[in-house]
Amino acid sequence: MALLSAALLATALASTPAAAIEPDPAPAPAAPAPLEAYGALPSLELVELSPSGRRLAFVTVRGEDRILALVDLTTNRQLGRAGIGLAKVRDLRWIGEGKVMITTSSTETVRSLGIEQTEFYSGQIFDPASSKIVPMLSPSRNLFPALAGPPDVIEGDDPVVLVRAYSFEDTGGLDLYRVDPDTGRARLAERMARDVDDYVLDPSGRSIARGDYNPRSKVWTLLLRQGDGFQEKWRTTAPIDLPRIIGIGMNGDSIVVAADRPDMSREGREDADYFDVDLQTGVWRPLRFEVGFTALLFHPATRRLVGGAWTAEEGQQYVFFEEGAATLWAGVESVFPGQSPVLVSWSDDLRRAVVFTSGAGDSGTYHLLDLEEGAVTAVGDAYKAISPENVAPVSTVTYAAADGLEINGYLTLPPGREAKDLPLVVLAHGGPAARDTMGFDWWAQALASRGYAVLQANFRGSTGYGQEFLEAGYGEWGRKMQTDLSDGVRHLAAQGLIDPERVCIVGASYGGYAALAGPTLDKGVYRCAVSVAGVADLRRMVEHEAEERERRDNEVVRYWNRFMGDERLGDRSLDDRSPARLAEQADAPILLLHGRDDTVVPIEQSRLMAAALRRADKPHEFIELSGEDHWLSRAETRQRMLVETARFLQAHNPAD
Repeated sequence: MALLSAALLATALASTPAAAIEPDPAPAPAAPAPLEAYGALPSLELVELSPSGRRLAFVTVRGEDRILALVDLTTNRQLGRAGIGLAKVRDLRWIGEGKVMITTSSTETVRSLGIEQTEFYSGQIFDPASSKIVPMLSPSRNLFPALAGPPDVIEGDDPVVLVRAYSFEDTGGLDLYRVDPDTGRARLAERMARDVDDYVLDPSGRSIARGDYNPRSKVWTLLLRQGDGFQEKWRTTAPIDLPRIIGIGMNGDSIVVAADRPDMSREGREDADYFDVDLQTGVWRPLRFEVGFTALLFHPATRRLVGGAWTAEEGQQYVFFEEGAATLWAGVESVFPGQSPVLVSWSDDLRRAVVFTSGAGDSGTYHLLDLEEGAVTAVGDAYKAISPENVAPVSTVTYAAADGLEINGYLTLPPGREAKDLPLVVLAHGGPAARDTMGFDWWAQALASRGYAVLQANFRGSTGYGQEFLEAGYGEWGRKMQTDLSDGVRHLAAQGLIDPERVCIVGASYGGYAALAGPTLDKGVYRCAVSVAGVADLRRMVEHEAEERERRDNEVVRYWNRFMGDERLGDRSLDDRSPARLAEQADAPILLLHGRDDTVVPIEQSRLMAAALRRADKPHEFIELSGEDHWLSRAETRQRMLVETARFLQAHNPAD
């Protein structure tokens, strides 16, 4: 069948369910959904097409329990289902057409190996024909049953699962193993030195390029396959920003490497974000794109580069330069004009795709687009309990920071209320090298449903605005990164949208630090603050990262030193920007929430803050979330966080 044009596809789909998701430009006021609806885990997630595009796998959630379901799209019949329970599901991958690999994580301590609390990843394989789930690696002798990297599936008549794992026989070895999908047993596929932190596989499952990083010398080396071995083709000193092997080039005879700071002294090298490296000669060629891609996309079968994506103010955007992928995406855009759909999964022949939409009147919907049938159907909703009229309107906002730097962000307004003199919550994102995006944000929407305007500012140091904007955040913890937020408050107040006397600050991770820094470093702006898993003592946080790894002087420590603005371990200048050491200056009540299983920001950080506030006799509350990690992965504790946050805000900054 000939490929449908975008116009023909749009005509063919005019009477399909896609029309039902057109946003209502003026939703009628409605009673807010309960907070539990916003804090619940998505009722549908991890939607994955099989290689043929004829089958679908997804995870659905009932309370805390996750259920894996497989559906045959040609017959609309369920192929199988399996209860996953309370496991934290991180990924799904089809193994051919018959089995599905599940990646989960759990917080564990293995004292016999000298491993304190950390997040372990494990794999399981579900066979709907037998209704059995087999664990990966654990049946194999002398292998530690944890994934030492993301597993990979090589499709074909006999699909192959490959993953790195730790062998007790080879001390310190992290080799590549081939896993039997029927039994979960693994056998050695390739030896890999422990310093190999990056590699790419060809369609046969053989590694063709490796990145080797020596943490002692801080040297990253590119190794390319030459026959049965590897040859060094390039090396550079990389104290912090390591180059990354992204995938296979467009023609299949090269690899793509991301290198933010290439060796300018090497002949033939130019400054670029991505490079195409010839597998035979090792010659580097800069890849120039018309837009600044933040992610590259590769064909699901050939593994070759076919396009790229970036985040614009209106949402995720894509460009494809391979014909089949471009045709598929033209069809998607014709069906969802102006909605910035997100590509979730696609078939090997690029004839079917699952996309995700969210935004005005849409709390999150998965859709299946079929070029062969010329049809689009809704797969399901991410948040069933949140109706279209309960989705608060979100708009972009732009303002100038005190030093003139342009700051962009998003403003969510409470449904049914006039946009005038509203109470405001500044919701600071984590990272800090991350960003907020347009679309349905369960946390911002929950706060807006309680009557608050919500500002999500992409302060300096956020990603998505170029390297210069990112670097503008270096050394600005508690400084300009902080005042970028309060400058947003002043901007909204000048517009008459919010009441500057009714503002609180909320955030998690780095955003939790920003929430604590508000009352202690940027005083006089906020009536209260809520910190979830926030950093409170910068010097202690860096020391923790040093102690967690083999070498105290490691790339993670160097990363934090650069962003926080200190020059060495134990730099006491960080104390001047550590909320836990400035508790006596706090000018607003503070609520602390922290998961006991947090392996990113240890709960010690909030305990230090609580103790300091108690000694300073400052109003505060501290709630420890049992069994919760850094990402609020459990519905019960995520919902409790929202309930406690809303209670605290109402007590100190009523929305009424």
